[in-house]
Amino acid sequence: MRFRDALQIAQAPVSDAAERMTVDLLCGFTPDQFRTFLVAQLRTRTADRVIDGRVGLFGDLVGNLERAAVSGAAPFVVVPIEWADLDARLGVRGLGGWSPEALGNIVAGVEAQLVRITSAVERIAATSLLAVSLPTLPLPPVSWLPRIQAGLFEARLRAAVAEATVRLAGIDRVRVVDVQVLDERSPLAERHDVRAELTYGYPYTAAHAAALSGIFATLLDPPAPKKGIITDLDDTFWRGILGEVGVEQVSWDLEHHSQGHGLYQQLLKSLADAGVLIAVASKNDQGRVDEAFRRTDLVMPASQIFPLTANWGPKSASVAGILAAWNVGADSVVFIDDSPLELAEVSAAHPAVTTLHFPKDDTGVVRLLEQLRDLFGKPALSAEDAVRLESLRRGAAVADAMASADPEAFLSSIDPVLTVSFDVAPGNTRPLELINKTNQFNLNGRRLSEPEWIAHLNDPEAFVATIGYRDKFGPLGTIAVVAGHRRGATVQVAHWVMSCRAFSRRIEHATVVLLLERFEAEALQLDVMATARNAPLQEYLQLYRTGEATLAPGFTVTRAQLSSVHPTLYHRIEDLGHG
Repeated sequence: MRFRDALQIAQAPVSDAAERMTVDLLCGFTPDQFRTFLVAQLRTRTADRVIDGRVGLFGDLVGNLERAAVSGAAPFVVVPIEWADLDARLGVRGLGGWSPEALGNIVAGVEAQLVRITSAVERIAATSLLAVSLPTLPLPPVSWLPRIQAGLFEARLRAAVAEATVRLAGIDRVRVVDVQVLDERSPLAERHDVRAELTYGYPYTAAHAAALSGIFATLLDPPAPKKGIITDLDDTFWRGILGEVGVEQVSWDLEHHSQGHGLYQQLLKSLADAGVLIAVASKNDQGRVDEAFRRTDLVMPASQIFPLTANWGPKSASVAGILAAWNVGADSVVFIDDSPLELAEVSAAHPAVTTLHFPKDDTGVVRLLEQLRDLFGKPALSAEDAVRLESLRRGAAVADAMASADPEAFLSSIDPVLTVSFDVAPGNTRPLELINKTNQFNLNGRRLSEPEWIAHLNDPEAFVATIGYRDKFGPLGTIAVVAGHRRGATVQVAHWVMSCRAFSRRIEHATVVLLLERFEAEALQLDVMATARNAPLQEYLQLYRTGEATLAPGFTVTRAQLSSVHPTLYHRIEDLGHG
């Protein structure tokens, strides 16, 4: 992105209803040009968006941060840190001296500045989401050593930055730019505009500003992570055609020159351990596939794959069955195959599915693994990530059991327990994750940014109820979130989501009863909006429709309706906290 292009995007008109995003740019250099790049990058993600915010004083990064920590920062904060912010002698505008006896003093000053920066960032993160970069520009030729030789001075500087990176990366709501990705997108020798820094106090080339601002924008406004991978087997999961070479001859290791397939399995297992759903759609004999998955040298075991589908029908039909078993949207799923024909067939039937080609060369495989990390990466893991696969299997077992038994007798026999908390611990990302990822049982499809979520948690008149579930089949973890305000005898509900893993257990009915009784209220007023995806929510609320009432904001569910609407509830309630 050139500066001219960034300026055009940043200044493009927006509607009166445009989303407003307030971003503070706290830096030590002249901010205007970089702010233009940042606004343009954010608007490429949502074009109809107003970006406003503040910038700090020139040459005073630490002061800008400390003042923001006291007076309050914007919901989103960008902090590019450069060497000159840590000691003016490490920039080209300062003339404080580079003599050998000054180097120890420079290191001590850098260490002290980094401590102040980290402390201020931690205080700002109590109410804001921050994206931070540590020095991206090359060090000037300060020490007396030849540049090819690593010296103690430079090593101590980089050690101080590394230690600060560790501290910053461990702070909730602070996202640090990864130096390896920045190096890929912006070569070190092409970052520094010395003339612009000397003339205007602005140190970046346009290419570096575009790359760095793009990473900042993604950290502040990341795409929703994908939920599941559907993979082919032959020449993808392993090398070889199972039906031709046999169970013992398919391979995935160095010895058989098929290490790329082993690395692929290794990443799949890593993603599965982090809660990503993994399924197989293969044109193969199911018996032979089952036999192959009994091999003990597999990196990715069958126990972490669900469903494992092998047949001779179209791959698109297998994908449809897997989507139904997972009960997730096609746009949350990636399909991987070595055959362009199979990819095209699945894409034609399921255009929302992301299709990726498994390459034949090992370098291409590594690039694919990097792409998958980006598609499925998330800021934090939750306890529910560890039980997602098993809860899907249990859900399938519950559905099968209910289909072959009397529902009332079945539900009364499984000992269902709802665990309810009205306290959200700092660092608990699961409630916001549910709100922003759940589609089918979602009150209005409205997403929240982390700063908006923080503001709601800090509102003394607001509430958040998180609901967990377990029964004799095992725990599902936190499966529902309700957020809103208590207004007299009415509970105003702004957000209500429930995981599809919890369907068919009457948890939605129990949630209504729970809220009315917990707040001793007469009605729930729901900020409901019908979307293309929340059909299960709409179907449930039809039970409460009377007269000309429509499913629109203000739709009301009353206590008086309960006896005529609700089926028998068998849940025990465990109250874990009070807000």
